[in-house]
Amino acid sequence: MRLKMLSIGLTAALAIFYATVFVPSASAATERVLHSFNTTGSNGEVPYSSLIFDTAGNLYGTTQGGGDGNEGTVFELMPRTGGGWTEKVLHRFQGNGTDGVVPYSNVIFDTAGNLYGTTTAGGAFGYGTVYELIPQAGGTWVEKILHSFDPNTGTDGYTPYAGLILDAAGNLYGTTTSGGTNFHFGTVFELKRNAGGGWTEKILHDFNENGADGFVPYAGLVFDTAGNLYGTTLQGGTAQGGNSSIGTVFELKHGAGGAWTEKVLHSFLVNGIDGNNVDGGVILDASGNLYGTTFFGGSNNNGTAFELTPGAGGVWTETLLHNFANNGTDGWGPNAGLVFDAGNLYGTTTHGGANGVGTVFELTPSAGTWTESLPCIFSSTGTDGEEPYAGLILDTIGNLYGTTGGGGAFGGGTVFEIKP
Repeated sequence: MRLKMLSIGLTAALAIFYATVFVPSASAATERVLHSFNTTGSNGEVPYSSLIFDTAGNLYGTTQGGGDGNEGTVFELMPRTGGGWTEKVLHRFQGNGTDGVVPYSNVIFDTAGNLYGTTTAGGAFGYGTVYELIPQAGGTWVEKILHSFDPNTGTDGYTPYAGLILDAAGNLYGTTTSGGTNFHFGTVFELKRNAGGGWTEKILHDFNENGADGFVPYAGLVFDTAGNLYGTTLQGGTAQGGNSSIGTVFELKHGAGGAWTEKVLHSFLVNGIDGNNVDGGVILDASGNLYGTTFFGGSNNNGTAFELTPGAGGVWTETLLHNFANNGTDGWGPNAGLVFDAGNLYGTTTHGGANGVGTVFELTPSAGTWTESLPCIFSSTGTDGEEPYAGLILDTIGNLYGTTGGGGAFGGGTVFEIKP
C-alpha cells in the first residue's frame, strides 16, 4: 500500500491534520530544484500538475508533453541515499486511438497503491479519458482506461483538465470543461465501481449558461464530512448591481436516492473589487470555510486570494485575503488553488515577482488581516524553474513541493522543493 485514498472525511479534515502536524515557517526559505525535465528524448516535459507523495516519500506527477510522440507521461521521483532524486517514467501516453494523451492533472492513489488520473484528449473518441495505473512485480506499471469521454452521446462531458477524488467506497469524481446536455458547458461526473468489475459513469450536474449557473469548470472537487462536493467554474454566475459575473464557487449536495442538487455559493463580479476567472479549486478548513484564488480581478486586476464563510440561512460571505499586484515585486495570476499549514496559506502565481516568471507566496493571518510574503521568486536564468501552473503540497515537516511549466537546466520545467 502506497498512500491512503482520499475519503470523504479526510478531505474535510485537512486543516485539522495540518494544524497538528505542520509548523509554520519562521525564517527565510531555500528553494532547491529536485529535477529538470528535458525537452529531448522520451522522458516527460512541461509539468502542469501538482504532486503527491507515497508513504515512502516518493513523488508522483504528470507532464503534458514529452514521452513518445510528445503526448505526456506519468512519472515518479525517488530520493536517493546521500542526496538527489531519480526520475522513473511509469507511463508514456500513446496517440493510438485508445490511450489518452496530454494529461494536465495530478494523479491520486487508492488503498491498493493504484494511480488514477485524467487526460484532456485521446481515448476512443479523442476527447479525453480516465485512466488507472496498476503496479506490477518488478516495478512496471500497466495502464487501464476506465472511461473514454464521448461527445457524440449529447450527454457525456469531455475534455477533463482537473484531477480526481475518491470517496470511501472507491468511486471516482471529477469535472469536464465541456460536454453535457446544456450546450456543452461542462459537467461533474462520478465513475462508480461495478461489483463484477468495470466502471459506470453518472453525470451529477450539467452546467448551464443561463445567467445563474457557472460553467466551464477547470478545477477539481473537494468533499466535506457530509459527502457534499465543492468546486469552481471559470465562467458564468449571476450578475449583480449592473456588474457582470465571471466564475463561481458551487456546492453539490448529496440527497436521497442518489440525487445531487447544485447551489452557487458565490458569483465573482467584474466590479474592480472582487476577483474573477477561477482556474483553481477550493479547500475547506475545519470550520467549513472555503479558500481559493482567482486569476484576474481584485483592485489591481491581477488576481486575488479569497475566503468564503457560511452563515445563517445558507448565505456565504466572501472576504478578500489578498490582491495580487503586478508591481515588480508581488506575483500575479494565480492559476492553482491553496494549501494550509498550521493556519497559513500557500500558493503559486504563474506570473510576476521580481523576474516576471512567477512566485510561491505565503499568506499569514494576524488580527483579522492576512500578510503576504514570498518564500520563492522564480528566476528566468540558469537552472531555476519558471511559470508554476500547479499548486503545492507539504511534507510532514513543512517543506513545500511543486512543479514549474518551464525553465530548469533544459527548459522543460522542474520539480522543486522549498525548505522553510
